[in-house]
Amino acid sequence: MDNNQNRNHSLPAPQIERVRHELRRRALTVADVTDITPGMRRIVLTGDDLADFVSLAPDDHVKIFVPTAEGEARRDYTPRRYDNNARTLTIDFALHEAGPVTQWAIDASPGATLAIGGPRGSAVISADVARWLLVGDETALPAMGRRIDESRAGTEITAIAAVAGPAERQTFDTQADLNLHWAERPLSDSTNAEPLLSILRGVDIQPGTFVWVAAEASVTRAVREYLVTERGYPLHWIKASGYWVKGKADTTEKFD
Repeated sequence: MDNNQNRNHSLPAPQIERVRHELRRRALTVADVTDITPGMRRIVLTGDDLADFVSLAPDDHVKIFVPTAEGEARRDYTPRRYDNNARTLTIDFALHEAGPVTQWAIDASPGATLAIGGPRGSAVISADVARWLLVGDETALPAMGRRIDESRAGTEITAIAAVAGPAERQTFDTQADLNLHWAERPLSDSTNAEPLLSILRGVDIQPGTFVWVAAEASVTRAVREYLVTERGYPLHWIKASGYWVKGKADTTEKFD
């Protein structure tokens, strides 16, 4: 273990405040639809039901409800941006699978309606954390982008994002010092961790860096295992989530 790893092990765990929110269903209307890349559609929702909406952390999740022939499909999505004054909620939809919510996003146009619930709660990581390492795939990009956009000046962020190709690269508006890497691979290879790991191996993780990982569950597991086993990185400085599980609808996995 090198000196940086030794020093990181000696640092106390960062404070994470878990805040619960009142659960309620909200009926919203589509105000705007924009394709920010060929595979990512940004939809702005509006409605009076957003008056008491709360989202305190970049990786919060709302539940989206879409009617189907069998009843109702439910999927988790990240609130990409929320404007309390305008009462608008922005959600980015990765168009990487043909499920009912993705199909709704493909068909959506201004005036369409959508029901959401949540967030159930927020895990607010201490503002004292000034270094971040973000690792994820297309499904994690909304949370990664929100973290990047909302970070203050003086924050150091290294982000590694797996996408299908150059056209899927995004830009971010941030005051943080951002070092951004794109791991390009076809969507058919989205359960292969190697594109992310090949970049991660070359990243110098400084003491006091909070590592956030989200991707398909097997990819998240492989990245987390590499960090802990090969890099000796302390678990209390890592938050890892399987945002989706290949072959299983509406399924996530937590690793912390």
